[in-house]
This record gives sequence, structure tokens and C-alpha cells, in this order.
Amino acid sequence: MRHLFLIVVSIVVFVLAAPGARADDVTIYRCTDAKGKLTLRDTPCAKGQQQEVRTMIRPKDAPPRAHAEPVPAIAAEPAPPQYILLRNAPRPLYECVRPDGSRYTSDTADGAPRWVPLWTLDFPVGPRTLALGDHIGAPSPRPPSDRPGPPRPPMHGGHRGFIFPGAGTWVRDDCNPLPQSEVCARLVDRRDEIRKRFFNAMPSERATLNTEERGINARLADDCGGY
Repeated sequence: MRHLFLIVVSIVVFVLAAPGARADDVTIYRCTDAKGKLTLRDTPCAKGQQQEVRTMIRPKDAPPRAHAEPVPAIAAEPAPPQYILLRNAPRPLYECVRPDGSRYTSDTADGAPRWVPLWTLDFPVGPRTLALGDHIGAPSPRPPSDRPGPPRPPMHGGHRGFIFPGAGTWVRDDCNPLPQSEVCARLVDRRDEIRKRFFNAMPSERATLNTEERGINARLADDCGGY
């Protein structure tokens, strides 16, 4: 078979090179002798051999393969910028309870101060050892200031004294923080109360009510999503 393949290739090359041959045709002669031996050639068979003529179309090379142009890489779109929104923590509101059970709101955890006699706090009335800074007796003392005062000197002992029946001390109402939803509801209620009161208020009081309402509106916008 290898010998036959080389003969076919030689015939094809010879026919292509022969003058007068058509560019698209290839003629092959199949020659069979008396012993049945098959020979392929590009010229007519010898006398006494059986001859078969085959015409073939000259094979063509495949067209050159087109080189695909590289597709430019598409730059990824930059991620959208992320914004960080800073918000102040909601301001707390406290509910305070007076001794009579009535309630009020305060912006601080310090309830309203009040002067009470010491005997109402189960202090014994009579001679006792007084610590430095105790009130001996003052019927109308000033309320404690919110500003911190100078530190007290260290106490190295006590001294003998008396607790007079009129002696007393300052105490503050108990206050507890309200949930934020309740804070917003209380602010809205207070604003409605101001608006109802505004129509019957004196001009001087109206200025005060306007100032308070502006403060409530600003607080609702900051802490409650703008009620």
C-alpha cells in the first residue's frame, strides 16, 4: 500500500506539472497486466494491459485560517461609591415621679430637687454624731446646683451635735428613661398641646411657645424621622 500511495502522489505531481493539463483536472490510468497486477500511472497503459482512465479534480489547499483578532478586554465598571451616614444618638427623655404619684418628663436623669425633713427619712431626732457637711437646720436652703462643686475635704472623724426637728436635706424625684418610641409620642403630644394653647396665650407667652415648638420640631426631625 505504501508503494501504491507513492505512485499516486507521483502521478498527481506529474500531471499538474505537464503542459496543457487543465488546472482543475487530474487524469490517472489504472493498468492491469496478464497476471492481475495493478499499476497506477499518468500515461496510457502498455500494449496488452487492461486500462481504466479516471479523472479527478485537483485537490486544493484549505484557505488560510483567519487569525481572530483579540477582543479588547472590557474594563469593569467601578463600584459605586459608598456613603456613610453619621447620625447622633437620639437624646433620651426621662419620666420622673413626684411623691404624690404625679409624673413629668425631664431631659436628664436628675429629678426635681425638694427639701424634706430628716425625720421623714427615718432619721432619729436628737443628739448624734454628725459628719462633716451635714445640715444642722436650715428652713429655706438653696437647692443643689447642677454644677459640681469643689471636692469636700477628707473626713477624719465626726463631732457631737444635735438633729433639730426642723433639720432636713435635699432629695430628688426618681426618674427612668423612656423607650424611643414613647419619647417621640410624648414630643408629638407636647407639640399638639403647645399649638392648642397658642391661640389663647398672651403675646409674651406666644414667643416662649414658638421657641419651644421649634426645639421640639428639630428634635423630632433628628431623633424620630421627622414626625
